[in-house]
Amino acid sequence: MKEIKVEHITEMIDDLAENDWVNDINKMHSKYGVHNWVEKNPEKLWSYLEFRLNFIDEERDETWAAFDDRNPEEIVDGLIDLCVIAIGTLDALGVCPHTAWREVHKANMSKEVGVKESRPNRLGLPDLVKPDGWTAPSHEGNHGRIADALRTDNI
Repeated sequence: MKEIKVEHITEMIDDLAENDWVNDINKMHSKYGVHNWVEKNPEKLWSYLEFRLNFIDEERDETWAAFDDRNPEEIVDGLIDLCVIAIGTLDALGVCPHTAWREVHKANMSKEVGVKESRPNRLGLPDLVKPDGWTAPSHEGNHGRIADALRTDNI
């Protein structure tokens, strides 16, 4: 077994601290005034959320095109762009992505390996299934301004 040196652990911790996607996106939004725009335009939140969801569709389509073109560079770029848009949307609307992630991860880790009948698994990868008594993640108290965006007077 390879020995792990303290300096390598320190480098890994520093790398993790420097590569916090959520904080990076938050800093980007602060730099470009996204948070200020959201605060000043509550009546436009429906349109903003719709725009962001359409943006996810656009990036997904571009990533599929890269797959069809067998273009690894654009596949990596597209997958990262999807993460940036999703995390950025949560951040802009005041949802704490770290808290949401912990909830989903906790729920996913409580699943069991099994067969999910509703989704064919031609590759034979382990399927995660919800065991009896499984508890879905709760995002209560972490919806940010999403409820404001969904108000019908914002349409």
